[in-house]
Amino acid sequence: METEDLPVITAGAQNDGPNIVSFGGGHGLYAALRAFRLLTEDLTAVVTVADDGGSSGRLRDELGGLPPGDLRMALAALCDDGTWGQTWRDVIQHRFESDGELSGHAVGNLLIAALWQIHGDHVAGLDWMARLLRAHGRVLPMSSVPLTIEADVKFPGSFQVVRGQSVLASTLGHVETVRLDPAAPPARYETVEAVHEADVLNLGPGSWYTSVMPHLLVPSLAEAIVASTAVKSLTLNLSSTDGETRDLSLGEHLLSLHRHAPALTLDYVLVDEAATDLEPDLTQQAADLFGAQLWQRPLRSRRQGQHDSLKLAACYRDMLVDAGIGVAEQW
Repeated sequence: METEDLPVITAGAQNDGPNIVSFGGGHGLYAALRAFRLLTEDLTAVVTVADDGGSSGRLRDELGGLPPGDLRMALAALCDDGTWGQTWRDVIQHRFESDGELSGHAVGNLLIAALWQIHGDHVAGLDWMARLLRAHGRVLPMSSVPLTIEADVKFPGSFQVVRGQSVLASTLGHVETVRLDPAAPPARYETVEAVHEADVLNLGPGSWYTSVMPHLLVPSLAEAIVASTAVKSLTLNLSSTDGETRDLSLGEHLLSLHRHAPALTLDYVLVDEAATDLEPDLTQQAADLFGAQLWQRPLRSRRQGQHDSLKLAACYRDMLVDAGIGVAEQW
């Protein structure tokens, strides 16, 4: 197939539904994108670029570019639901199994890395991947340089500086503050423009300090989010029993976000109604710090620890209707 035959499907191409930008990384962003794509064709994923583990970490070390894994996951979420899209989604998500150097690498990571070398530009490479996948939306990196997450972590009797997303994600200590290295990384121009043009901005769900928080630590991106007049929502995680937030209730998640981004306002905080660590009074008080409505809805999948994309879509639809924003006809 000639490359000219591949459709150009990026955010805003069909102008069908509100202009939605969703921030995050990994499985949390995947669930949000699968939900939002039922409500609009004008969808952009803004993805963290601090991954340093697994296939992404290996490619980052060897080739020096952005880690492609979370970007690949977002593209997979936006794949067309026809045979073409489903086939290519399976291809890019496939991981090699062998006794050699390719073992553990995701095919999509290699394809993205190849496009980056060919085109010499991260966004151009991602746009070409979106064309190949017939993606319903656009995927953009939050920054134009690979980042390292660094945190001050409190352990019994001591404080330690923990560096790296893969290490922080599994820490047994209490995370006090997080920051990025470099400290003031540049945001992609296209990413800031997407925020300026958005009708809706959504943060989460996802790993709190390593997928959600980093977007608000990139100065120009954070400024654009804070200044935006779009409807702003935060989708909280289902629980905080694992890894970097094992000692935080959902209300304390919000308090930590407010400490790191005190100028941020939100319109809606969305939480699963069956969350066991909700602490309703504290969560409501924390939501009030952002000026947000606290919405409790059934969001949990039958699969342990995962959001259900259809339930998320129903919640997002109701939120948009409440905010006076129409949704696409496919719902």
